[in-house]
Amino acid sequence: MDPIRNPYAPGAGQRPPELAGRDEHLDAFEVTLERVARGRPERSVVLTGLRGVGKTVLLNALRSSAVRAGWGTGKLEARPDTSMRRGLASAVHQAVRELGPSGGIGDAALGVVKAFGMREVGTGKRVRDRWNPGISVPAAVGRADSGDIEIDVLELFSDVGGLAADVGRGVAIFIDEMQDLGPEDVSALCAAAHEISQSRVPLVIVGAGLPHLPAVLSASKSYSERLFRYSRIDRLGFEECSAALAVPAEDEGAQWSPEALTSMYAATDGYPYFIQAYGKAVWDRAARSPITADDVAVGAPEAEAELGVGFFGSRLERATPAERDYLRAMAEVGEGAVEAVPTAEVAAYLGKRPQSLSPARDALLKKGLIYSGERGKVAFTVPHFGTYLREHA
Repeated sequence: MDPIRNPYAPGAGQRPPELAGRDEHLDAFEVTLERVARGRPERSVVLTGLRGVGKTVLLNALRSSAVRAGWGTGKLEARPDTSMRRGLASAVHQAVRELGPSGGIGDAALGVVKAFGMREVGTGKRVRDRWNPGISVPAAVGRADSGDIEIDVLELFSDVGGLAADVGRGVAIFIDEMQDLGPEDVSALCAAAHEISQSRVPLVIVGAGLPHLPAVLSASKSYSERLFRYSRIDRLGFEECSAALAVPAEDEGAQWSPEALTSMYAATDGYPYFIQAYGKAVWDRAARSPITADDVAVGAPEAEAELGVGFFGSRLERATPAERDYLRAMAEVGEGAVEAVPTAEVAAYLGKRPQSLSPARDALLKKGLIYSGERGKVAFTVPHFGTYLREHA
């Protein structure tokens, strides 16, 4: 098959040609946008799931929906041990630009954004040499510049949301890797989301993160369980997986045989990133349409090799020898399991006391290779990582 016409696109956050199995989430978000625009009470949105299930792709698709609805939007990616202040300021700045008004209320909102972004937490100083937002209006004084992130985020959202209300539109702020926000930033976002929801300000937060993100939010503010609408993004079913493969192929005048689709589902387990990786490899190896189960058998080793280097191997390379031992122990203890494994069993497998393994476990949590959704248990953030470790590490 012609590799130039290959429709499959494995990549981080890269939208596949057919966004299968996500219509329910897209439809629900359109309802949220319309309700908020009409002044109805509505919750912000949080997407959770393992890596490779398409959270970032869906987050971007939701943002596109907001843009089509005429909303101002901005996006940031949280990073460990990094304040969200600058990233959030840039995201809100972009949203204000998309709203469009210049002069008057538009300039007033930009002044607040500038004040928020230029505030150096803990020093009382502004840092014009570190953040250049390209905002020509003067920074506001006495608004979103207190240095208390909880106060400043609320004032920022209130003023920008007020601008959106004045022009008859809304603002949506999208946050990827939300579990990496620091405790103070999480608390500030939850408090601000609570206040703007009560005051019917047309602003929503849409976050995406690993499965333990709800626990992170709940630990910050107990009411966060009722503050957000949580959606678990999981692997696709057989019909959805088949659509993700068949629809792009049909657009190129090609087809998959029923047996090939069955083989692909067995190979990918319905995980969107794997579907794209295997689809690309099998297409390139297939001689003609329809693509057969034999073509899948020929192309699968190439996909597995690429995943082994890029998807799995690159993550394993980030771990120290002690951390790799911990990961291998998790894989052995959890053989056949799809959920978390007890840390006590990992320690027993390694013949060590649980306390002595805390540095390795904490480092793996910080690197995003594992997560802890409940006390005393850990799980891989990447699907099939345990299988890879048992077979290759």
